[in-house]
Amino acid sequence: MEEKKRGAFSGSLGFVLAAAGSAVGLGNLWRFPYLAAKNGGGLFLVIYIVLALTFGFTMLTTEIAIGRKTKQSPLTAYGRLHSKFKFTGVLACLIPFLILPYYCAIGGWVLKYFIAFVTGNGAKAANGDYFGGFITSFSEPIILMLVFFAITAFIVFAGVDKGIESFSKICMPALLILVIGISIYSLTLKSDATGTVRTGLQGLAIYLIPNFDGLTVGGFFSVLMDAMGQLFFSLSVAMGIMIAYGSYVSDDTDLKKSVNQIELCDTGVAFLAGVMIIPAVCTFMGPDVMKSTAGPGLMFVALPQVFQAMGVVGNFIGALFFAMVFFAALTSSVSIMEAVVSSFMDQFGWSRKGASCVEGLLALILGVVVCLGYNKLYFEFKLPNGSVAQILDIMDYISNNLFMPIVALAECVLVGWVLGPSTIEDEITKSGCTFGRKTLYELMVKFIAPILLFILFLRAAGVLTII
Repeated sequence: MEEKKRGAFSGSLGFVLAAAGSAVGLGNLWRFPYLAAKNGGGLFLVIYIVLALTFGFTMLTTEIAIGRKTKQSPLTAYGRLHSKFKFTGVLACLIPFLILPYYCAIGGWVLKYFIAFVTGNGAKAANGDYFGGFITSFSEPIILMLVFFAITAFIVFAGVDKGIESFSKICMPALLILVIGISIYSLTLKSDATGTVRTGLQGLAIYLIPNFDGLTVGGFFSVLMDAMGQLFFSLSVAMGIMIAYGSYVSDDTDLKKSVNQIELCDTGVAFLAGVMIIPAVCTFMGPDVMKSTAGPGLMFVALPQVFQAMGVVGNFIGALFFAMVFFAALTSSVSIMEAVVSSFMDQFGWSRKGASCVEGLLALILGVVVCLGYNKLYFEFKLPNGSVAQILDIMDYISNNLFMPIVALAECVLVGWVLGPSTIEDEITKSGCTFGRKTLYELMVKFIAPILLFILFLRAAGVLTII
């Protein structure tokens, strides 16, 4: 009765597509290619894949199993397992609460560029001052943020099966087709504008072939930490989402198989994001630009200039690209909002309608504040990691760099040492499936993952600066 009230996925396909949609977001598209280019190409890829199959697998399995076992959202699930870990649930709910407002603001930026390219104004978008002029304007960023949020809220408001699942079954296949199509096109690119012929295949080589030049032990650990930090963005772990989605999964679903499929989809899209972006940027702007540009600078400044350099076809490719980014951002924002809405429903007994309205109002207020952070409320603040930030960056730093490692570390302590790994293992195997990576899981959740997470937290907090 409780599961029916909360909602449920109609089957494993809907769950996998929704979870994969959550995992495939802006982190894959504007952070992964930059980190790969900066950290030795193939070296970063190998380390990332190894971590995805070990650390990522451990965290993803743990959170989905916790969700299904407790049938609760992140705010209440940890407390159901052990009363002393209620604080973990509070942090796990705060993370998506902080992320949703600025994610919707960025979603508005994506919408702005999609409109620009689809209306044939890609040349204007490629102007170096276009992005800065847009985000520092007063009304337009707020309006587009509201549009993006309205779409997100409509899907969450519709419920788990009729909203999130139905949307994911349409959006994820479309996103995958666009990712594959643009990746193939990127490899065919060629440019001699600078007098030197550069091709997409040369950019692919920079992406795939490991570069060990000047690599030290400290440099290797720096790559390791970058790859692990990326996994948080990429797999949507330690932010309550997978617990919320896991709580909607039926007891007869093969969780091991579902986790493998989510891992494969997310890692595949992250890899293809590099295939899309690195060859294109290297062809038209050179490899050094790729190694020094990430985030908004890559997505909204460098890439529009790449599309302009493509000539007549650039507007079309740019429109397809930003349509793909829009789908990726939307699937993630839906899951982020759902983590908070489900938490309010479970904690306070609210209906989905009531919880969605409360979270929606709070997110809109904070979203407007984020947009104003580039004009009326602009200021600069130096973070512990040395970067200079304003409102969006501060919210991102608190949620992603501080809270997420703490939640993941507490999760490992709870499962690895307080309850015991068998709590998760029994949940995985209760549908009759085997747990093939059981020994690996126990080693990771008890020993390796906590050590890596502690180092990652110290690095993010600015305490550990040698790696």
